[in-house]
Amino acid sequence: MPNPQHHRLTKPIEPATRMRAIKPFEAVEVFKRTTALQAKGHDIISLGIGEPDFTAPAQVVETLQRAAQAGLSAYTPPSGLTPLREAIALYYQQNLACSPDPKRIVITSGASGALLLASLALINQGDEVLLPDPSYPANQNFILSAGGVPKQIPTTAENRYQPTAETVSKHWSPKTRGLFLASPSNPTGTSIDKDVLRGVIEEVRSRNGFILMDEIYQGLYYDEAPQSALAIDDDVIIINSFSKYFHMTGWRLGWLIVPESLLETVDRLAASLAICAPSLAQHAAITCFEPDVLHIYEARRQSFKQRRDYLAPALQKLGLDIPAYPDGAFYIFADIQKHSHDSQQFAQKMLEEAGVAAIPGADFGQQHARTSLRFAYTIGLDRLQEAVQRLEKFLA
Repeated sequence: MPNPQHHRLTKPIEPATRMRAIKPFEAVEVFKRTTALQAKGHDIISLGIGEPDFTAPAQVVETLQRAAQAGLSAYTPPSGLTPLREAIALYYQQNLACSPDPKRIVITSGASGALLLASLALINQGDEVLLPDPSYPANQNFILSAGGVPKQIPTTAENRYQPTAETVSKHWSPKTRGLFLASPSNPTGTSIDKDVLRGVIEEVRSRNGFILMDEIYQGLYYDEAPQSALAIDDDVIIINSFSKYFHMTGWRLGWLIVPESLLETVDRLAASLAICAPSLAQHAAITCFEPDVLHIYEARRQSFKQRRDYLAPALQKLGLDIPAYPDGAFYIFADIQKHSHDSQQFAQKMLEEAGVAAIPGADFGQQHARTSLRFAYTIGLDRLQEAVQRLEKFLA
């Protein structure tokens, strides 16, 4: 018998050099610390992970069960089931002030699958892509994985932490290929003003760039009714998901809306990289757009609004300022400067001493990293009230 010792490598296999730029999630680290404390018997109120406490309505689950029993688990076309794409297109027409052709809608394995396809289809090696600071950290990693260079650009509370045409123009370089936006945004919960968005789109278009628009929180709005960026420019590339508004995080289902010029490219990528999104989840998701199910989602949206309307003023009374009031999603981006200038240390103490978890600003960019915390109101009102009571004692 050959000695396996003779076949061992002289040194460990090294990861690709691009991995040096892939940043870890601070939110995951907070989750790990939270879980460790809970395992020791501590009662932790988590305002950290952005996952809704609601799950898929019973009608959606029943459709999944019927699809499974009927054996509808075979591959679908790479772009997804036609009835689901048609249902999504009708939803946009009835609710978001635009009418995308169902053929332009590609069903993906969550918003992450949509981000991957869009990044690979659009970004060349060395291309620079602009993102606002703060923004969802994984977006940078998708750009890096496609060989691009993420470049965060500073934003202000006065502009609701969203870029303007002026900031885009200032930071655009000969290497810049496009702009990545989110409205409403994670971590701020703020939407971009329609007139501001129009100016940003015109600025990017004048430079022959692309706009990748994350609208996964669009259904969770609390003030002005939303419209898709497609209502302003039909060539904006849209990312959306069944995870947040439709409360189907683990079902791994999302969609991408692309211009016709990109359809063949994206379809070819989807066929190779994913074959198709989970087929049973696709069959079930069609039920999300039935009137009685949409009524459930509307009631849940009102619950999130009630939580925002309680938590935001309560945090402000505790000296946790909110420079830009959130109008969507389920996040509050709070300024902690009255209490600390080290958000990571502050979050750690808050977790250990008050039993309340939140995410330090460092996860989302450098400009507001040390002075901000993200709070997610993805738990019931009773637990939010208890969290505020704990924070009051902690801050006192």
